[in-house]
Amino acid sequence: MNSYKLLTPGPLTTTSSVKEEMLVDRCTWDDSYKSITQKIRSQLLALAGTAPEQYTAVLMQGSGTFAVEAVMTSAVSGTDKVLIVTNGAYGERIVEMARYIGLPYAEYRVGYDQYPDEAELEAILEEDRLITHLAIVHCETTTGILNPLEKIAAIAKAYKKTLIVDAMSSFGGIEIDVAGLGIDYLISSANKCIQGVPGFGFVIAKLDKLAACRGVARSLSLDLYDQWKGMDKDGKWRFTSPTHVVAAFSKALDELEAEGGIPARYERYRHNNELLRDGLGKLGIHPYISGEKQSPIITTFLYPDETFRFDEFYGYVKERGYVIYPGKLTDVDTFRIGNIGEIYEEDIERLCSIIEQYRGGTGR
Repeated sequence: MNSYKLLTPGPLTTTSSVKEEMLVDRCTWDDSYKSITQKIRSQLLALAGTAPEQYTAVLMQGSGTFAVEAVMTSAVSGTDKVLIVTNGAYGERIVEMARYIGLPYAEYRVGYDQYPDEAELEAILEEDRLITHLAIVHCETTTGILNPLEKIAAIAKAYKKTLIVDAMSSFGGIEIDVAGLGIDYLISSANKCIQGVPGFGFVIAKLDKLAACRGVARSLSLDLYDQWKGMDKDGKWRFTSPTHVVAAFSKALDELEAEGGIPARYERYRHNNELLRDGLGKLGIHPYISGEKQSPIITTFLYPDETFRFDEFYGYVKERGYVIYPGKLTDVDTFRIGNIGEIYEEDIERLCSIIEQYRGGTGR
């Protein structure tokens, strides 16, 4: 395969040292491997700014979607009702999960380029007193919008609702005061801002909430409570774990700390995003989301004109060392470019130069 960098929201470009951790085969029963799991759990709590007396971290095999579904099937019982806030495809995926599981739910949907309206959200909670849980995606990678988590969390706290936050594309790259905001379940994945590789997700859960989930899950493999109880004993996963991925993630956590933690990584991502938006703006390619709502994770761009052909553009950019994403909107033509992973200022400048060449040549 030709070598290229991923300008995507995960999987993303990782360091050579993270990749090298996967060159060693490890036994799931070995104490040294189980200690890696416990190290990861402890480091995740530290990143979240949470105390082990109040929160725990549970790792779950599979992609981030598996971890979200583990929370939905384990934390929302048949007598509960969850309000799912959506302004993108990943919020809508949680709605689809609720349908598959058979959960009582309501959906509050707003436009893909809009924030949830606080007054409307409060009105729903006032009217429907059966709602016990509130679920929202923090950074919707459909568009790159960063939802106002602090305001949503304040509403959940005021109405005493269990708060579930899909922080798949934000945790590790944006500071989140999990305990201060009163988040009950925060979900993310190994291959996002912590810059590991795909293979497992994780849940940072409030202990008292998780302890009440015994026997709720409708799935054996996605039972978050049982996964927690088993993992808490000595770090052993209930079923075969992705050993290579776990080792790589442990290394990625160490590299995040060495970079300067979440504040330093956020600043690098933010700078990447600023350069990208400015650079493409000068070429007549403009973002779908307004600047004040934009996350530093991924940006959705509008097609510059009706002659633009994404497949041709994608191939041109890939041949020169970078891979980007198609859009996920159905009502307008877009493409997406990510800023996370081992991506630096020189990469963004190089990309903008490639796109300028494309725009100035035979491409459009």
